Amino acid sequence: MEKYFKLKENGTDVRKEVLAGITTFLAMAYIIAVNPNILEVTGMPKGAVLTATCLTAGLATILMGLYANLPFALASGMGLNAFFAYTVVLEKGIPWEIALAAVFVEGIIFIILSLTKVREAVVNAIPATIKIAVTAGIGLFIAFIGFVGAGIVVNNEATLLSLGDFISPTSIVTCIGILIIVVLSKKNVRGAILWGILASTVIAWTYAFVNPVIAAEKYHIYLPSGIFKYESLKPIVFKAISLDKSFFLDSANLFTFITVVFTFLFVDFFDTVGTLVGVASKVGMVDKDGKVKNAGKALLVDSIGTTFGALMGTSTVTTYVESSAGVAAGGRTGLTSVATGILFLLAMFFSPIFMAIPACATAPALIVVGFYMMENVINVDFADITEGIPAFLTIALMPLTYSIGDGLTLGILSYVVINVINNFFTKDKSERKEISIVMYILAFLFLVKLIIAS
Repeated sequence: MEKYFKLKENGTDVRKEVLAGITTFLAMAYIIAVNPNILEVTGMPKGAVLTATCLTAGLATILMGLYANLPFALASGMGLNAFFAYTVVLEKGIPWEIALAAVFVEGIIFIILSLTKVREAVVNAIPATIKIAVTAGIGLFIAFIGFVGAGIVVNNEATLLSLGDFISPTSIVTCIGILIIVVLSKKNVRGAILWGILASTVIAWTYAFVNPVIAAEKYHIYLPSGIFKYESLKPIVFKAISLDKSFFLDSANLFTFITVVFTFLFVDFFDTVGTLVGVASKVGMVDKDGKVKNAGKALLVDSIGTTFGALMGTSTVTTYVESSAGVAAGGRTGLTSVATGILFLLAMFFSPIFMAIPACATAPALIVVGFYMMENVINVDFADITEGIPAFLTIALMPLTYSIGDGLTLGILSYVVINVINNFFTKDKSERKEISIVMYILAFLFLVKLIIAS
């Protein structure tokens, strides 16, 4: 393992990597329960989707570790699964089999783009300021997810958001978890985040044991319903390529299908790029030229994961921002991903246990990691408004739009527009900002996207 993953070179060891892999898994294990619940509304069998979710996440994440040697985990993307279910299937009336075919085609296009290094060129063309801002923005975004999962931040019709019941069981469990992580981190205890998640889970399950009805109905905290359970993939596997071709004979249906494919492509592309750049920048996986380590390999794995996921029967697979939880716990190599992937594969057979880990128990990890990811924001030159404003918009809009992709979109667009105007009015050529061709292309595409969306 030392020779293959270069553990010493990356300042880590097997124990630290495995702990980091477990931490990443626990931070994103909620997808095992959430994804089937979302896709079930399309008519897809919940049990089969759960198996597809675990199998795809496990194999794609292991591939990320073995091929790219990076501590990034993959699974069916949040937001993308909601688009799949509620917009494509329910709103547009497209059968779920056709929707899976759209995801499959998107994955093929991604693979082609990855092999031609187009995606890698895009990642490497993003200015350092935006990369730092993406890191901070993702930090706020996942912290926001944690606060919502804990019930500390809730929906409010008058103000959109407001403070929830701070003395509710979920809020208390989350606060205890944060305190445990902080204390253990201060004491330099390895795997502090993991211990925080485990302690929070035990406390939450204890409450569910004492007050099962209230815990379940009001706070969505459940005790495990069992230990072993496996659901067959047969109802959904390979449905993406064995579908009714008559659907495409209608030109309107064909146009809708193409639109759906490129919507998946666009959203997945920039969510993945944003996550990759943000997490990699946080832990020094960026070289002196600002290029992300093994970006091409990571992007190719992401593309393969999406294609394979569609064949197995799940929505778009993408690199998860929760990978930052494992990175914060010390993960630095692909061994972290291998450990995470193995746990996803095991989860197919122990799903009742993993599904019972409540959001309030993973929330402490997300909140603390969000804090860690804000550290480098001091390196943004906010005194230079042409750098500061795009960075600020990127950081602020990721959590406020609940989208890494949208935050990155508006950050890059504003960077190009502001600096083009600034360069036009700056007489001294040495003070003008250099903007790459890729950035101009991205800005144009983003502008078109915003116009169409409006």
